[in-house]
Amino acid sequence: MDNPYLKFVTNIQTGVESAKTLSVSGKHAAVESPNKVLIFSPHPDDECIIGLLALRLMREAGMQVLNIPVTYGSNEARQAGRAEELNNACNYLGWTNYRGPESSTAAKPGCYQALEKDDIVAILTELQPRVILLPHSKDWNSRHISTHHTVMEALAEMPTDFACSVIETEFWGAMWDPNLMVEADAETLADLVAATSFHIEEVARNPYHLLLPSWMQDNVRRGGELVGGQGGAVPDFKFATLYRFSRWEKNALHHGLKEGKMLATTDNLEEIF
Repeated sequence: MDNPYLKFVTNIQTGVESAKTLSVSGKHAAVESPNKVLIFSPHPDDECIIGLLALRLMREAGMQVLNIPVTYGSNEARQAGRAEELNNACNYLGWTNYRGPESSTAAKPGCYQALEKDDIVAILTELQPRVILLPHSKDWNSRHISTHHTVMEALAEMPTDFACSVIETEFWGAMWDPNLMVEADAETLADLVAATSFHIEEVARNPYHLLLPSWMQDNVRRGGELVGGQGGAVPDFKFATLYRFSRWEKNALHHGLKEGKMLATTDNLEEIF
């Protein structure tokens, strides 16, 4: 029997296989701005995987993106290498890789210890971000979960007049209640794939950067109803990332949206940020 979908599936398979030999160099221009987006990444590479919203905020709203590496992984022998790979990935995207104020122990060159609550309080105090990204509390991986709780504990230590948008992310464990779906066009997604590829030794053992497009396709399938409502119409997005958007104000987390929102590539991000 002739199956017309066979070519569709084999094209995907062939594309992934052929992309295993690709490499990229260079970097995009960095943006300096008082409006800062902080990504609290549990491991090097998480910043690229969940970083669609941050990249769009930089490119479309002129915000400055700083990645905060909470750890460099648990394998001490790989930490220096992962730090170098992380710098290369952030440089490619035009982001700053930032560890903390100079007085912080964790900010000293060559120090790869995990950031603690006080380190994050110092970072929030110094940078006064407009938006922060962190894993949600049930993102399966133990370091993702501990990163969530450490950042939330740090927020609770901030003065009552501190406020920012809080974006919870998912990767290992899917959220059951995301309220924001952000579309990616092919060029932006390709930049995230390329940036992830700079984590050379990680993708050598598992080329997960090449599966990022399929993950974002599945996010459209899930997000159409999780964000838009059960039985709702799915938007004509090809790729997307799911998030949970809240506001931190007066030492508490508040709902950031009255209902789920789907941000297309043509939408103005500044309307909600």
